[in-house]
Amino acid sequence: MQLVPSSSPERGRCAPSPSGPLHRGSLLSALGSYLDARAHGGEWLLRIEDIDPPRERPGADILICKSLLAHGLRWDEEPLYQHNRSSAYDQALACLLSHGHAYYCICSRQQLDAGKSIHAADCPQSQQRPYESAAIRLRIASEHSCFHDSMLGPITLASDADAADVVLLRKDGLYSYQLAVVIDDDYQRISDVIRGRDLLESTPCQIRLQRLLGLPVPRYGHLPLLLNEQGQKLSKQNLARPLDDTRAPANLMRCLAALGQPLPPATIRTDCGAILNWATLHWDRARIPAQDSVQHEE
Repeated sequence: MQLVPSSSPERGRCAPSPSGPLHRGSLLSALGSYLDARAHGGEWLLRIEDIDPPRERPGADILICKSLLAHGLRWDEEPLYQHNRSSAYDQALACLLSHGHAYYCICSRQQLDAGKSIHAADCPQSQQRPYESAAIRLRIASEHSCFHDSMLGPITLASDADAADVVLLRKDGLYSYQLAVVIDDDYQRISDVIRGRDLLESTPCQIRLQRLLGLPVPRYGHLPLLLNEQGQKLSKQNLARPLDDTRAPANLMRCLAALGQPLPPATIRTDCGAILNWATLHWDRARIPAQDSVQHEE
């Protein structure tokens, strides 16, 4: 496995899906990745993960960009839109299929539900497309996955022998998050993936894909999640309130507190640029809470 050399300049990224405006939880992840990159003298990029049109909201990408800029979070290169990257995903799928690491699957949702998402023994698992509406799945290795998390230290995740092989291409022809994120992290030369802990268990699959495709493995770090009053993760699905961009400095201060970081002096707490500069100088991974989640405060 080719690891990104520790001496490489850090390149981080923010990769929202345009299914709605940003909320406080997505700001926390964006801020954490931004500060980590800037504190290490690195660059910070923006990627719009628009590969699932049924879930996307027209104009959401513009709202996301406006919110990031309102909070002083400026990216260093032109934003990458995943809908322009189909040829790269197709090349990766062809490589995985040709080496037997992936296969076409025609199992219906009903069949998978009956087997608790486990493939039946009679699944054809063909390297050739059996029907136009077949999905493509990645063969999951039955092994423990070990990696070093920048925030949590050594991580070992046991492989679930009863888990279904991961979908890379859906039956409707849409590419999966797991495939696209790996291909585009490599394309953008991302060295450090700093994101929420809800994606921790996706890391072994992504590392497996990187190894199979001969790609460098970035360093991964996972931040705690913000919870609402009901103990649910702040998310668009849980109707999290959109960010109020007119309160950007206060939003940054709350996210810094949730990340366990020291707060800047009161004299600069109304200026996003000053807050970010101060927070960059004082960024400390060791202060990030070890627990998986923290309570959201209005």
